Amino acid sequence: MIKKSASKKTTPAKKTTATPPATQTKVTDSRLADFFKDELKDIYWAEKHLVKTLPKMARAASSTQLKAAFTAHLELTKTHVTRLDEVFALLNTKPQAKKCEAMMGITKEGEGIIEETEKNTATRDVGLILAAQKVEHYEIATYGGLAQLASTLGHQEASDILQSILFEEKEADMQLTGIAVKDINYEATTETVAGKKK
Repeated sequence: MIKKSASKKTTPAKKTTATPPATQTKVTDSRLADFFKDELKDIYWAEKHLVKTLPKMARAASSTQLKAAFTAHLELTKTHVTRLDEVFALLNTKPQAKKCEAMMGITKEGEGIIEETEKNTATRDVGLILAAQKVEHYEIATYGGLAQLASTLGHQEASDILQSILFEEKEADMQLTGIAVKDINYEATTETVAGKKK
């Protein structure tokens, strides 16, 4: 008869988890903290750059609804700059902008769309929406990451501000999609190469 070996007791492996943000002390002196501040400077420049870019996009649009969306987002972008000032203040850091190469590239592409499409056409509006959504998606990715980093570093108030901006950028993206699918995309399908309706 084979004896059953006594089952060995195994102790569960100890979990090593980071301290939850709610109880974490603020981390201000670390490579991650420096990286976080550097990325804040990047998006700060991007938002200020958009304050100059959005009026050009509004002027280039032919759809009344799209013009209104760009104008409204300009005002919202100005509040984002102000709220980023608040985030810098919470970090005891002077607000500073560092050129955002990504945003520069995306907006330059938008300028190219304006140059390459005919004035007062739905096709140009389609291009403007596409360019604007590329901007929004960049901002959504950036604010999502920054909000998480702020929380990780124990800056919950800063994280909340960044989360609120993130929410507004997502709403703006959805609004642009709505404008596109409601009529502009379909209207553009009726335009000939010269920009005239079929």
